[in-house]
Amino acid sequence: MTQSPRFAPFKLAPDVTKAMLAVEAALGETGIERGLGELVRLRASQINGCAACIFMHVQDARSHGEAELRLQMLNAWRESSLFTDRERAALAWAESLTRITKTHAPDADYDVVKAQFSEAEIAALTIIISQINAWNRLQIAARAAHPAQPAAVAA
Repeated sequence: MTQSPRFAPFKLAPDVTKAMLAVEAALGETGIERGLGELVRLRASQINGCAACIFMHVQDARSHGEAELRLQMLNAWRESSLFTDRERAALAWAESLTRITKTHAPDADYDVVKAQFSEAEIAALTIIISQINAWNRLQIAARAAHPAQPAAVAA
């Protein structure tokens, strides 16, 4: 099902979207590994069903050396041996915060992330997760489309 875009946030709210991009740039300086950040962004986007963000973060993860098999297995990371304890902690935190109305970010989830990350890293990781959830909501609301055309993919 193809839907038409509803609105163009970068055109209609340029100062706000530039500020969101500035936060993204600052997050790149926090010490959180770029690949880990992409996995977290991708996992939250999968949960939220944001096709535009899934497309973008798969491409970004690949460009930072992420293995295709790990991208394929990300949705089942809990059942896969392909992810480190640090990645598992970050992915669990991402899922907990993305599903915040259900989870309320319990202490058990925080304890897992605290065992793998410093307090500063937890703050940065939490902002990464918050940001991707904001991007997902913006892109879904705007009905942003990913750039691949179905006919080109099927050919």
